[in-house]
Amino acid sequence: MYQQIYDPMGNAVLSTLIAAIPILTLLYFIAVHPHRDAQGNRHRGISAPYAAFYGVIAAFLVSCLAFRMPLTQAASAFAFGSLSGFLGIIWIVLAAMFLYTMTLVSGKFEIVKDSITHISYDRRLQCVLIAFSFGAIIEGTSGFGTPVAIAGAVMVGLGFKPFQSAVLNLLANTAPVAWGAIGTPIVTLSSVSGLDQLTLSAMAGRQLPWVSILVPFWLVATFVKMEGGTWKEAFEVWPAALVAGLSFAVVQYFASGTPALHLMTDVVSGLVSVITTALFLRFVWHPKTRFLLRAEREALAGGGAAAGGTPDRAYRYSAGQTAHAWLPWLVLVACCALWGTPAFKKFLNELFSSVAFSTTLLGSKFAGTLSLPAWDMPALHNLVQRVPPVVAAGAKPEAARFTINWLSAAGTGVFVAALLSGLVLGLTRAQWRGAFRQTLNRMKVPVLVIAQVLGLGYLTRYSGTDAVLGLAFTSAGVLYPFFAAYLGWLGVFLTGSDTASNALFGSLQRITAQQLHLNEVLIVATNSTGGVMGKMIDAQSIMVACAACYDKPEERTRALGPIFRTVVWHSVAGAAVIGLIALLQAYVFPGAIPALPAGP
Repeated sequence: MYQQIYDPMGNAVLSTLIAAIPILTLLYFIAVHPHRDAQGNRHRGISAPYAAFYGVIAAFLVSCLAFRMPLTQAASAFAFGSLSGFLGIIWIVLAAMFLYTMTLVSGKFEIVKDSITHISYDRRLQCVLIAFSFGAIIEGTSGFGTPVAIAGAVMVGLGFKPFQSAVLNLLANTAPVAWGAIGTPIVTLSSVSGLDQLTLSAMAGRQLPWVSILVPFWLVATFVKMEGGTWKEAFEVWPAALVAGLSFAVVQYFASGTPALHLMTDVVSGLVSVITTALFLRFVWHPKTRFLLRAEREALAGGGAAAGGTPDRAYRYSAGQTAHAWLPWLVLVACCALWGTPAFKKFLNELFSSVAFSTTLLGSKFAGTLSLPAWDMPALHNLVQRVPPVVAAGAKPEAARFTINWLSAAGTGVFVAALLSGLVLGLTRAQWRGAFRQTLNRMKVPVLVIAQVLGLGYLTRYSGTDAVLGLAFTSAGVLYPFFAAYLGWLGVFLTGSDTASNALFGSLQRITAQQLHLNEVLIVATNSTGGVMGKMIDAQSIMVACAACYDKPEERTRALGPIFRTVVWHSVAGAAVIGLIALLQAYVFPGAIPALPAGP
């Protein structure tokens, strides 16, 4: 039994600094380390697989030497993270990119692209509609980086620069994240904290709507600045930005506290936002001037044609053609919604329950049914003990069971949607092969990076270094509601997932709230809402964005550091906004905190 140590150096500050070494190493090599390319050009940051590898080496050294975790357990924890990441994240993104590539090779993406541009030729409004409203729908159905991949690829297809598309979609994928993949983060948070699921969802729904109103303005301002525009040009579209954000926020507020809708909060909010904004732009208001990309403005000034077309250009496709082109995305939403339904998940997990088995794999139990096998990770399952104050006294050892829910996994739902979409689109055999080959070529490096970073995240969890970093926030006293947001933010940065962050720190947040006599619902929910702001800077999300937006592997490698350096301050500021909201709700507006249901 490995018992976690939270002050191995006998000095809290020194122990915290040592616990941070793996993360600092990863950040240094991603965004700071200077190097020259083959042409002699100077860059900051190195190839993502190498940066991740150095971070992993640092994590092993810190875990095994400073925190005295046995090497076999450290290796098992790393493997557990990589395996879980493949089924929980990589599988989803691979399937989503497969579906997107099908629409490309079939030519249907051109129709999707044209239909979007005819809602508005203004590039500012396209950012809001695609990255924020449409991205929220994808987040609600599948989550785990999928909206960044799909919406980012759509924007590149519309003519946005790859760097722009990656940054803007990372910024947009914030407010919806707490209810991603049919509410998985909220479900997990309730499970680990022991607090009522609907109450936690309602609490998140009283914090994030304020951010939902802000994000469209944030996106427009960031985009206009990237394109050399002015603050006046950013402010010109405030009516549409307000409609998109406010319609999303209002539905988010009510859906998050409604028993029948709370797990589908993102889907219904995103749909309402898309429809409301499109109708508003069509029948009520449109900006007097069109804001185009810099290259388009230069082309028009030189007498050429803008890539985005002109408002006078007639729409070339019929309603039937448009509906057919959008069908894959509707199939994706339907499949992901179905796979997120608890009853359907149960059905899939029990589909082959009659075929049971039990054996050993690497000396550890590997048993279950054909539809739901599980492997107790060797040297790790129930052999790591967390201790107070991270968990309550007498807590059970940490489980480490790799459950292979290959049928009910969200990625399987996305993959089924891709297969159905290929049939609906009538792909030829050559197009099937082309889509498959292009997807593998595009994703091979991102898969390697994501697997390493997820393994690193699990290693920090089981060694206890994450808890040491988390405990550093608990000394904030009355200001803890503010720093509770940063604890969730740290968790998402470490693990790449709001779900994993909630599993990591949900219990610690409740224990700290009890010790400081703060409202448990507020503090625990703030772990998830603060965590959403860390989503834009975790290595997995950035790597997914690079994979979706850049065609060439060398471009993805060079873009990783600049993207991180661009979004990191947005991420820090966003977490501060959530922290301020939590602070105000703790001491100024406590009536905003929903009450837990009465006991039996």
